[in-house]
Amino acid sequence: MTRREVCFLLDGEGRVLWSDEGSAAALPDSRARWEAIWALREELAEVAHSHPEGPLGFSEVDRTTMAALERALGRALRYSVVAPEGTIRCLGAEGEAARVRPEPPWAAALRERSGLPSR
Repeated sequence: MTRREVCFLLDGEGRVLWSDEGSAAALPDSRARWEAIWALREELAEVAHSHPEGPLGFSEVDRTTMAALERALGRALRYSVVAPEGTIRCLGAEGEAARVRPEPPWAAALRERSGLPSR
């Protein structure tokens, strides 16, 4: 299976509200994603995406995008990255990332769509 970065927009219960995907190395900025974020802004609680080639961490692009989201929405969200070796999550763009064990239920679907092995 081809590996690709995948993004899930999640509500507070962990339900996937919207998703899209990119290449193995990147999830390009997308007008459709920004429109979905705005349309779902009342329900949106978390943005999760995969790093199918690693690392298990937020990139500088991730952090600047997270900050832009919070400026647009006027509030902090949770953010997660699912990588081959696990899942991390933080609250807010400036939040400290921590490992998530066990992984949330939606992570299995994100792993599958990303071409990552299940855990």
